[in-house]
Amino acid sequence: MSKIAIIGLGNWGTALAHSWANDSHKVIGWTVEEEVYGSIMESGENSKYLPGMQLDIDVTMDIGEAIEASELIVLSLPSGVILSVVDEIIPHLRPSHVILDLAKGLAPPEEGGSGLISEAIEAKLTSAGLSNSVVVLTGPTIAPEVARGVVTTAMVAGHDISVASRIADRLSTDSIILVPTEDSVGCELWGAFKNTVALSCGVVDGLRDSIGGDNLKAALITVGFGEGQRLLPMMGAKPETAFGPAGLGDLYVTSASPRSRNRTLGEKLGNGKSLDEALGEMHMVAEGVRAARMFTERAASLGCDVPFIDSLCALLDGAISAEECVRTMAESLV
Repeated sequence: MSKIAIIGLGNWGTALAHSWANDSHKVIGWTVEEEVYGSIMESGENSKYLPGMQLDIDVTMDIGEAIEASELIVLSLPSGVILSVVDEIIPHLRPSHVILDLAKGLAPPEEGGSGLISEAIEAKLTSAGLSNSVVVLTGPTIAPEVARGVVTTAMVAGHDISVASRIADRLSTDSIILVPTEDSVGCELWGAFKNTVALSCGVVDGLRDSIGGDNLKAALITVGFGEGQRLLPMMGAKPETAFGPAGLGDLYVTSASPRSRNRTLGEKLGNGKSLDEALGEMHMVAEGVRAARMFTERAASLGCDVPFIDSLCALLDGAISAEECVRTMAESLV
């Protein structure tokens, strides 16, 4: 049995909390949302993010309490806020704590370095005189399916394969199959990039009454995956990671599942809504917007031509229509 702190109780953090608690781990969740805290305390259910699932976990709004009670710290937070929360947990860390990062995104440019969130976390730890191990979990993991026990595969990636192997072994369950790998760079980059492909597939779904359909969606998955294969190795990913759970597996499920928040956001854009209007209708973060803009900046600095990402950014900025966006993407196959 492990003592696990889940820092952030959105749908993904809550799904893992539910699964690991059912596997006899001791789980405590931390949230800043009074609505979430009150719901779990009163009914044992996170009615905002994962309704219908009874949770056998502790919950707190005191981050120090969560860290103190645990040996494994799971950061289940949007990429835009995770580093500020890391600053909050640092004063409470013990040398024995292992940090598991679930964020699928890139660190803000001002953080410097490689742009990977895990390396930005490690840099903050180093600056504080700490050397806690940081590993990353990524793969095809739609939260409601994980919560109800659908068999799921994912990668646990870290520089130290022995740590990644230990965490993968400890946190695997009957339905969650975790595989260790050393390619944390590739896993993180594909974990972020796949959200841009999911956005494009959602746009196609929003255009289903005109030019949208499965043929076009298949074309855009092909274009997006191919563009990732060109760009991400230039950013440090191992080429073979593209074909594993963190690459093609995660890209497929995030692009196809009706539960995918990035696909859902894309569908709203395809229906003619502006980005602000679409985001205003969602209460969960869609990482693909931020990822698209960061990847287009990185591609420009590396001299890599990325017509797929550039077209998506033009749509997000309101410079072209949804139909123009997907036509441009499809034509880049030629």
